[in-house]
Amino acid sequence: MLDFVRTVGWRSVDNVYGLGGIASFGSRLVFETLAPPYRLRRVIDEIYNTGVLSLAIVCASGTAVGLVLGLQGYNTLVRFGAERSMGAVVGLSLVRELGPVLTALLVTGRAGSAVAAEIGAMVATEQLDGLRMMAVDPIDFVTQPKAFALFASMPLLSALFIVSGLFGGYLVGVGLLGIDGGTYVSSLENNIDFRNDVLGSILKSAVFGALVGLIATWRGYTAAPNSAGVSRATTGAVVQASVATLMFDYAITALWGVGV
Repeated sequence: MLDFVRTVGWRSVDNVYGLGGIASFGSRLVFETLAPPYRLRRVIDEIYNTGVLSLAIVCASGTAVGLVLGLQGYNTLVRFGAERSMGAVVGLSLVRELGPVLTALLVTGRAGSAVAAEIGAMVATEQLDGLRMMAVDPIDFVTQPKAFALFASMPLLSALFIVSGLFGGYLVGVGLLGIDGGTYVSSLENNIDFRNDVLGSILKSAVFGALVGLIATWRGYTAAPNSAGVSRATTGAVVQASVATLMFDYAITALWGVGV
């Protein structure tokens, strides 16, 4: 019994210590983002690595999700004679939930894991220690551009995912199932509200981008200086960022629904 209590207490203290560490790290990232010097060239390079190189998988996945939503939505709506509302079903599903959440999960697997692995490798090869010896802050020079790039890219990638999904739903509904194109578009326009739906989607994607950037850089920065530590940091970044995305998705949905 004493061993059990000791283990629970040790894990609780360790978790609290970890939360304090990541909160302190996040505050440093915010400070370095706002304080000069502004490393625009490095930020642009990181936006290219995390955002532009993710375009293909985001657009392809969005189109595939739109195709599936179109088929499933039509098969469900036709039972109630409401197939004219297919545009609203596809649009609301993508804008409110699937767009921000699936984009965050895709970017976590493609870019977040790469960020954690790259920073972890720099820890293992003592490159960060070399920067400190040259009086260069690794958080400012290495981690801050990567975290900000993920934060800035996520809303744009989410918007592209949603547009691709709407196009996929249009292809299925209009091209395959014979729904009138004007009916699809008008149903989409009449049922999506900018304040309740679009702003909520932008807020979610921005929060998810900040979470993925923070967790990925933190896991890489605190990785053990060996190959096993880099592997654990990469896996932990993907798992923790994915779980945090789903948990914050529920919290934002609940609070936004109450607030508006």
